[in-house]
Amino acid sequence: MTRKVLGAISLSAVAVFSMLTVAAPAQAQSGVRSSEDATTRTRPRVVIQPRRYRLSPDARRECRARLVQEYRVSGTVIVPQTTCWWE
Repeated sequence: MTRKVLGAISLSAVAVFSMLTVAAPAQAQSGVRSSEDATTRTRPRVVIQPRRYRLSPDARRECRARLVQEYRVSGTVIVPQTTCWWE
């Protein structure tokens, strides 16, 4: 490649980079507005109850999480495993 072609490519790369840096603050401002709206909303309360039997009003769901090795075709991986029960 000649120097003129390399110069034109580098000049266009600089122009694209400068356009992206100018557009980034405008996108950041729109993200700030949406996060302010999200903080004013309240999160709904989720109540989880089993279907098969009735629990006392003070029953709680207890969970235990651990990491377990699983053997796969790509190799051994570590995955999270969760076990839950009602007390």
